[in-house]
Amino acid sequence: MAQAKRKKKFFDVEMPIIGKQTQLQAYEISELNGRFIKYDLTRALKGKSVMLTLKVRVEGDEAITTPKKLVLMPYFIRRVMRKGTNYVEDSFPAECKDAKIVIKPFLITRRKVSRAVRNALRVKAKEELINYVKDKTAEQLFNETLQNQIQKPLSMKLKKVYPLALCEIKALEIKEKN
Repeated sequence: MAQAKRKKKFFDVEMPIIGKQTQLQAYEISELNGRFIKYDLTRALKGKSVMLTLKVRVEGDEAITTPKKLVLMPYFIRRVMRKGTNYVEDSFPAECKDAKIVIKPFLITRRKVSRAVRNALRVKAKEELINYVKDKTAEQLFNETLQNQIQKPLSMKLKKVYPLALCEIKALEIKEKN
């Protein structure tokens, strides 16, 4: 007996973190559960090239996404690097209210600086970020990173150690939910 062919349909998926909606293709809406979406935010953030990875979860008959990972694109970093400067990067786990996350700050100094100054910047950035994230939810952290509300105050605090040309969060990733 011949089996009837099923046809894929488009289903609306809400992305509340950026206030947009997209469509994903599947046979049934339940198949979208657990699927990942990569969304390029370059145009939305005025040239700051960021790739946002979202995870879809289905509640009833609607699909909603939650952020999983935020990555600053490598070509953006190459573009902002200049000769005669140093960069400082770090990667460390941190604990926020509802999840364990990994934060990767990326700093560019205005001039060449000694290793001691770079180390002081790295240590101070780590200390400030760990203190900042412990009373926030993961959703709040993604929102504030996209709106530059973490980077700007961090840059002001690190300016006391050495003035920076760039202070960014290179990556922010949820490792496990509590």
